[in-house]
Amino acid sequence: MTFNKPHSKSEKPQALAGIRVIDFSRVLAGPYCTMLLADLGANVIKVENPDGGDDTRRWGPPWLDGESAYFLSINRNKRSLALNFKHPHGIEIAHQLIFQADVLVENFKVGGMAQMGLDYETLHAKYPRLVYCSISGYGQTGPDRDRPGYDFILQAEGGLMSITGPQDGMPHKAGVAIVDVTAGLYATQAILAALRYRDQTGQGQLVDVALFDSQLAWLVNVAQNYLVSGDTPQRYGNAHPNIVPYEVFQTADGYLSLGVGNDSQYKRLCEVANQPTLWDEPRYQTNPSRVAHRAELIPLWQAVFKTRTTDEWLALITPQAIPVGSINNIPDALNHPQAVAREMVQHVPREGGQAVPQLGPVAKLSETPARIEQPPPRLGEHTSAILQSELGYSVEEIAALKAEGVIGGASI
Repeated sequence: MTFNKPHSKSEKPQALAGIRVIDFSRVLAGPYCTMLLADLGANVIKVENPDGGDDTRRWGPPWLDGESAYFLSINRNKRSLALNFKHPHGIEIAHQLIFQADVLVENFKVGGMAQMGLDYETLHAKYPRLVYCSISGYGQTGPDRDRPGYDFILQAEGGLMSITGPQDGMPHKAGVAIVDVTAGLYATQAILAALRYRDQTGQGQLVDVALFDSQLAWLVNVAQNYLVSGDTPQRYGNAHPNIVPYEVFQTADGYLSLGVGNDSQYKRLCEVANQPTLWDEPRYQTNPSRVAHRAELIPLWQAVFKTRTTDEWLALITPQAIPVGSINNIPDALNHPQAVAREMVQHVPREGGQAVPQLGPVAKLSETPARIEQPPPRLGEHTSAILQSELGYSVEEIAALKAEGVIGGASI
């Protein structure tokens, strides 16, 4: 029997309905990828070690019903199978699941899956239609392939920290594990491309995603600045290396973020702020010239913005179609009227527990919408159901596997 997430007659089918994903990943990049696939309708089976499961289950506080907020953030719409890979029967069950799968996602250290006979070469020979995605710190090739990959270290090695933080201060990391998140996004994109190719040719392939490569790729224009100029990019604090004014300004009662993207916007800013001299000066009338004279121009604007409150400035600037915004804390951002209108916070009921708050899916697909239908699973919550419905095991066989230490979970 195959598992498809139920939907009412009034709900539209999802784009990845019928796609089966076996998820051997844990922590962040891999689970984030498989959550995105699950939101789009894929049947994702999260395979976990019965002894504690995904490491992030213990990464708290805070907690909700005994699960860490970290784990809850990236594991919705999945079912959990607690499986002991050290037992031969555990590997046998893994093969049975993979035989039926369209996609496998793993983020073991390079060579870790090979130790269990679950590496790409072995599985591709047996299951040529399988799309096999390996997410690792440095990729499957290169001199650093065997190194463990941690987001914080990769932000440092990949150049991000060198351009983040105060201009005269210490290098800073981003406030979230952005390398892991973007690697998960790149992996999702590549998996969808590989499925498209598989549909056309019948052949699966290896998707090799490295956190290091991901970090380098999303340096985008900053990296291109270096490639074109040969100059080492510097830290600008909250300012932009190529656009002025484009940074945070202090107001009479707080701060605001301002991004003047072109010369016409700059002219309108001068008009609404009643600062004609800051436009009349030829050195300030074009963006390249403003960049060249940033050191003298920005202090002038800093003095101007301190004359009114943040709300007063927002009321003046926003109608001029100039990008400007308040600097919200996390509660303010999540409760913003736009976030509410876009359903970016949703609450998923959980049987026998509290509803689980979740960030909503980003992409709004008109015909095949992403949906949150299941809360993040308890460790091994679906072990018995998966073995019965997906692989045809009897209740007696499942009990025997439990007694042998092959499987675990609350449902056993």
